[in-house]
Amino acid sequence: MSHFPPLHRFADLLAGSLTGKPFLYEEGGKLSLSFDISTVQSRMDPAQPDSLVLGYTRTMMGCLLFNPKPRRITMIGLGGGSLAKYCHRYLPDADISIIEISQEVIGFRNEFAIPADSARFHIHCGDGAEHITNSSAEIDILMVDGYDIDGQAKSLCTQRFYDDCFDALDAQGVMVVNMCGGDRQIGSYVSRIRHSFNDNTVVVQSEDCTNKIVFAMKGNGLRFSEKQLLAQARYLEKHHPISLQTTARMLTASLRNGYFLSRQKNHGYQISS
Repeated sequence: MSHFPPLHRFADLLAGSLTGKPFLYEEGGKLSLSFDISTVQSRMDPAQPDSLVLGYTRTMMGCLLFNPKPRRITMIGLGGGSLAKYCHRYLPDADISIIEISQEVIGFRNEFAIPADSARFHIHCGDGAEHITNSSAEIDILMVDGYDIDGQAKSLCTQRFYDDCFDALDAQGVMVVNMCGGDRQIGSYVSRIRHSFNDNTVVVQSEDCTNKIVFAMKGNGLRFSEKQLLAQARYLEKHHPISLQTTARMLTASLRNGYFLSRQKNHGYQISS
């Protein structure tokens, strides 16, 4: 989810948002999915349906810096399928499972050119938190981007959920979470993630500066040096059309300065700017 879309045909957008249901609209040649007129859940360039238009999605793909060849990817939240389509195209050896609670959102898959289900690509209609609790697969990369009209789903922010995410990951697994930049509860959510992941957590500003992206490692991924991460990014950019060096620099800056997350007495962790 990204904030403050440009408004086009305001009356049509307002009418759509009042239903409380997901709706589509076109702006500047791009197709967008929204729940209300103040946010964009997903955006696609029809000429390049596999490209990552929104900056936060490009930042989330920084998880490849820690695992460039994942075998199993699980995504909670489909939206317009930007991350799902990207991974389907550029990670052909990965088995990809997407859990989306809204059948109406899944119903837009053709409009967003989302691939059909196959041996390695599956969309399931269900509750993401329940799916993780009952998961028996060892996930390499877990992407959490589950939003509705009220914001991030509450079931995807609990201590139990983050504990279950840790348990569901492979020994060197990575969880990456998209968090709305304006959510005042971010500090509490990150505190829970840090607790579940034994402090192996780092938060960065998304590429478009609207959201915060949290990376949490089950293994020792955060022990990579800046030189190692940048070298990995340069190598990956030979195969991926996104600036992973940008994300690598943001990650190492957050790890190096040590001030992005600061513990506040009685208030968990406070996000610093």
